[in-house]
Amino acid sequence: MPLINSTIQPFKVNAFHDGKFIEVTDADLKGKWSVLVFYPGDFTFVCPTELEDLADNYEEFQKLGVEVYAVSTDSHFSHKAWHDSSPAVGKVKYPMLADMTFELSRAFDVLIEDAGQALRGTFVIDPDGVIKAAEVNDNGIGRSAAELLRRVKAAQYIAAHPGEVCPAKWEEGAETLSPSLELVGKI
Repeated sequence: MPLINSTIQPFKVNAFHDGKFIEVTDADLKGKWSVLVFYPGDFTFVCPTELEDLADNYEEFQKLGVEVYAVSTDSHFSHKAWHDSSPAVGKVKYPMLADMTFELSRAFDVLIEDAGQALRGTFVIDPDGVIKAAEVNDNGIGRSAAELLRRVKAAQYIAAHPGEVCPAKWEEGAETLSPSLELVGKI
């Protein structure tokens, strides 16, 4: 079954956030926009660059009413140790989820079973818990927080403006399209 427009499955995981160990569930994602960012593992090489990029842009996500969740199959203890020892990861203010049972990685179809790690999967989830955008990269390909912000803004725009769509390279404030019979063949 395609993930786009499906509702997230129930889950409960431990996490490291704001210097504490907490529990995060599917209910925590409801009522606001959320982004789940899966990555292969703590103490690796591309991962800290991505988490730092998200941290550097976290305030922008927060202004949009979006919570960011980093997810790997490492423990919440490992997340804390990495946060405390890496200058890049030390910038992270968003929750770091510990998917040690692979429940989330399997539900979002990003688990590499024989490695026990996740692919680089990014999912934009609306306040009803419905997946609106998904991107999955090979683990050698890092992601861009700026592009993720653009996709979140587009998802929020079309949610607030039924009947409109955002064309390629759409940026906030740019013109959108209203699909209709009159528009067919005119683009």
